[in-house]
Amino acid sequence: MTQPPVRRPVLALAAGLSALLLGCRPAVQAPEAQAGRADRPRVVTTFLPITLFTRAVAGDCAEVTALIPAASGPHDFQARPGDVAALKNAKVLVKNGLEMESFLDKLVKGAENPDLKVIDSSSGIATLENPEASGEAKAEAHDHGHVGHDHGPINPHIWLDPLRAAQQVDNIRDGLIAADPACADGYRRNAAAFSGQLRQLNTDFEKQLAPFRGKTFVVLHDFAPYFADRYGLKASYLVDVPEQNPSPADLARVAETVKRTQLRALLSEPQQGNRSFNALAGDLGIRISVFDPMETGTEEASRNPGTYAEVMRRNVTDLVSAFR
Repeated sequence: MTQPPVRRPVLALAAGLSALLLGCRPAVQAPEAQAGRADRPRVVTTFLPITLFTRAVAGDCAEVTALIPAASGPHDFQARPGDVAALKNAKVLVKNGLEMESFLDKLVKGAENPDLKVIDSSSGIATLENPEASGEAKAEAHDHGHVGHDHGPINPHIWLDPLRAAQQVDNIRDGLIAADPACADGYRRNAAAFSGQLRQLNTDFEKQLAPFRGKTFVVLHDFAPYFADRYGLKASYLVDVPEQNPSPADLARVAETVKRTQLRALLSEPQQGNRSFNALAGDLGIRISVFDPMETGTEEASRNPGTYAEVMRRNVTDLVSAFR
């Protein structure tokens, strides 16, 4: 008697799972990166968004280390001896630029590493002036009790506009390719994948924020003009930089803005507590919501480039609720 054909469901299932897993492999991984590279260049980044962008582009092609711990930000960075050593042994340093990391020049000089390649991720990106750049605004700032500004004449918070962030990614890609041409294809693929995600974010945000064009929102410190400019919004703020104490004139200005615009919430920062901001919200009968500028975060978040999209989507959701 002829025996029926033997069925092999386990083998078929295993083959199917194998094919599925192969299909789910990250597109941003370069072939040479998957095989592992013993000669991966050491790349040092400054603070959280620059670390996220660089890790997205580098993939496994480079060893990326943050100079500033994720829980700290460029505003309160205190250099340690180990930071100079990190730059001395690095091949590449990636920074935001626009005077966000004003401490870097001294560190780089102290590292005495003539071969260190510095990537300024802001290169060629259209910028916005700080209000203090005009004489009238400077006089107003003086009247408010503000003396000087840590960032200089140009606002440095370009990473909060997804399309400008995509330009930063492109600059990082080009810099890494120049420093490490052996992994050029990997850097290109990784950057293209991440930039595509940033452009999709922008498309989504345009739809979400379209009903609120022309509206004003208030944040704790002056980090939001690029984001506001991209989506046709107006951003006001309590203080220039987060460590600054507000003056009575600052509080009065924000109170008038809230009443005039009928804003439902002030947007604080998860990393910054501010009693004056909280008290002002209470006096005005509105709530405190959150807009995270990503100047700081957790170590776990800093290791995942997807943190950028996750935080920005949450920011937009909270901003929409502040308008309604």
